[in-house]
Amino acid sequence: MAGRYFDQWQVGDSIAHEIRRTVTETDNLLFSTMTHNPQPLHIDVEAARASEFGQILVNGTFTFALMVGLSVGDTTLGTLVANLGYDKLIMPNPVFIGDTLRCETEVTDLKPSRSRPTAGIVTFTHRLRNQRDEVVCQCLRTALIKRSDA
Repeated sequence: MAGRYFDQWQVGDSIAHEIRRTVTETDNLLFSTMTHNPQPLHIDVEAARASEFGQILVNGTFTFALMVGLSVGDTTLGTLVANLGYDKLIMPNPVFIGDTLRCETEVTDLKPSRSRPTAGIVTFTHRLRNQRDEVVCQCLRTALIKRSDA
């Protein structure tokens, strides 16, 4: 099991996740069509070329999902009870086809669960960076995590 239990986390813990991912045209097109997102900036090369970006923009919800996915193996794999929410989601820079993305995570809050004595609540700050070290996505993720003695 790769994830950590609630009592194994400390505020300030930081992880640079090893898995990186280069975004492909197929990733973007499949995600956009599977989620019924017809935004021309994501699926129409001519419309994207005419935009201020001059190229296809990767679907933001794909970017967000990839960020969370890259973090799971080191944070909650096998210890998660439930994700409770995502807050303060920002996307300060665009993602383009061919960008290679990496995720880093910091624990920003811990509190025992009042309703579940066998678990606790961990707040993670996830940041996704491109190959130019620009932050392209960031959010707070609140997760209910099992305790090791549960």
